[in-house]
Amino acid sequence: MAREVDANTAFERVQVIDSHTGGEPTRIVIDGGPELGTGNLAQRREVFRDQYDDFRSAVVNEPRGGDVWVGGLLCEPDHPDAVAGIIFFNNVGVLNMCGHGTIGLATSLAYLQRLAPGVHLIDTPVGVVTVTLHDRNRVTVTNVPSYRFRSDVMLNLGDFGVVRGDIAWGGNWFFLVKEHAEQVHPDNIARLTEFTQSIRLALSRDQVTGENGGEIDHIELFGPAEGQADSRSFVLCPGGAYDRSPCGTGTSAKLACLMADGIIDPGETWRQQSIIGSIFQARGEWDNDQVIPHITGTAYINAEATLIFDSADPFSMGISP
Repeated sequence: MAREVDANTAFERVQVIDSHTGGEPTRIVIDGGPELGTGNLAQRREVFRDQYDDFRSAVVNEPRGGDVWVGGLLCEPDHPDAVAGIIFFNNVGVLNMCGHGTIGLATSLAYLQRLAPGVHLIDTPVGVVTVTLHDRNRVTVTNVPSYRFRSDVMLNLGDFGVVRGDIAWGGNWFFLVKEHAEQVHPDNIARLTEFTQSIRLALSRDQVTGENGGEIDHIELFGPAEGQADSRSFVLCPGGAYDRSPCGTGTSAKLACLMADGIIDPGETWRQQSIIGSIFQARGEWDNDQVIPHITGTAYINAEATLIFDSADPFSMGISP
């Protein structure tokens, strides 16, 4: 459906940098975005969500984008030592955090010559994270503390049977399933999407949430990997698209479960493969009862562009899914 456009403005221009991390696209708004005030990033995320949903839609939805796109609004950081602040969003709303997007952000800032190789802090709505820019494409994100909230949670999926999974936090809430009858393979994406959508519906039906009622908006399946990876994943994102990358926050959540089960040790590398074959390297360390994840991946710049919002265009502010 079309969204309303401010008829008082003939044209508005927004500057963006497009990249992809392991195949998953990120669009960083570097100029022309809304002014969100001076609160911390969590407060500004709420302002963006409540007052500028049309802008979110215009940046990532059709006709300029599509369901798979993740956007990032570059902001002034609240933390005094951070080099940038970021609020991530997708085709249906704002996100808490985005691992692949943070890798794309670091690569985009490097492209703009705003970030040199080395260690830097990035302010996000869920806390300050660290990025290590190894070169113009390779980045390690030291993510927010991650943990398993519940294990062996049973869901009845009707025709798909019963599944059990873990609920874990990695910057977003995940339901992670390792034992299932589905083939985690790119030839099976349509069925995997249907299967994971049924899990999301069951979570909502049974009122299963993360800690403090947090919505579990990401579903992740695991299966045998190809090549040198340790496992292959399929991740259903909040807007219904699947993640082309191995998913940074999902890999963080998985790492917390692996370490809680004693499957891998602190500092041991876990190679997580995405459904299309791209790989993140992950390792973690304990911080009390939580895991500090370090996720390494590569991103590449696709475009430096000006988005034009024409008030005469009935679809200027995006086509809602």
